[in-house]
Amino acid sequence: MNFGLSDEQEMIVSTVRNFVEKEIYPHEAAVEKSGEVPAEIARSIKQKVIDLGFYAANFPESVGGPGLSHLEFALLERELGRGSMALTHFFGRPQNILMACKDEQIERYLMPAVRGERMDALAMTEPDAGSDVRSMKCTAVRDGGDWVINGSKHFISGADHADFFIVFIATGVDDTPHGPKKRISCFLVDRGTPGFEVAKGYESVSHRGYKNCILYFNDCRLPDAQLLGAVDGGFAVMNEWLYATRITVAAMAVGRARRVFDHAVSFAASRKQFGQPIAKFQGVGFQIADMITEIDAADYLTLASAWRLDQGLPANREIASAKLYATEMLARVTDQTLQIHGGMGLMDGLPIERFWRDARVERIWDGTSEIQRHIISREVFRPLGA
Repeated sequence: MNFGLSDEQEMIVSTVRNFVEKEIYPHEAAVEKSGEVPAEIARSIKQKVIDLGFYAANFPESVGGPGLSHLEFALLERELGRGSMALTHFFGRPQNILMACKDEQIERYLMPAVRGERMDALAMTEPDAGSDVRSMKCTAVRDGGDWVINGSKHFISGADHADFFIVFIATGVDDTPHGPKKRISCFLVDRGTPGFEVAKGYESVSHRGYKNCILYFNDCRLPDAQLLGAVDGGFAVMNEWLYATRITVAAMAVGRARRVFDHAVSFAASRKQFGQPIAKFQGVGFQIADMITEIDAADYLTLASAWRLDQGLPANREIASAKLYATEMLARVTDQTLQIHGGMGLMDGLPIERFWRDARVERIWDGTSEIQRHIISREVFRPLGA
């Protein structure tokens, strides 16, 4: 792996960072206070990204995307991680799983998503099915030539702005030696489909303004044309196209940590106690040293996992390690930064307490830390048959 960035990669980093500083930072305080992103600001951000040529940066040139590599996209996400997720949501990164679209789905879902004409949301989690996806209770049953869907999904991020939804639903069950095992299929569901409702979700202390919603299905009918992939093939499309989403979380955690670190360094250099900057005290200086070491380690771990994907190398363990380490690193860095700021760190006049709150969810979504540790240990022991 070449640790140096090419001129094009440096351009990606500088362009996205400048965009975040100029178009995202100025609106963060208002969004944090109101919990809402004004529609005109959302439209403005999206259009400016389209004009820059960075919309749908995770899609190949063959469908109209910029065609960034996994490494380049990780660099982009790292810079977006510096900004409010409620606002950077409109930078526009549709779900890669839409590359599984076929026939009329391409012009109905894939291409409009890449062009920024329609927004998508991924729906998998249920109240009783989080990490254990196969325990989902939302079902699709054959009725004539249609599928009839009943059940619910929750914690669906970005659903308030979505025009359509990529929904994973149980379409059967197999009896196995380890008990019943659900068969999962993936469906494309348009907002406004009869029997389908998008409802307000829970109020979260993390990422205010970035909403989660609850989806309800009540005898919702869908034709076969709404299937993404094959019947009972949900895990196949999931494993092929959602494989790298954990890199996104890791990269954004690194970007956020670097922004938080800058606050810690600036404050430690300017805040004086006992006649000298607190950076002079070993207790603070050593914290700063540990923080930057961990940030750099998470950064290289994340970029290395993305590089492996670009080389066509196995990367499941490396991606899990990056997601685990980067998100837990972010928790430590935000907590230490708050500690360095003392009581002021908890006041809403500074963004520190927001960074601290926002960091907490990163160890939960896209696979909890416990799930990542399970993946890592499984990959380590699998060659030994254990």
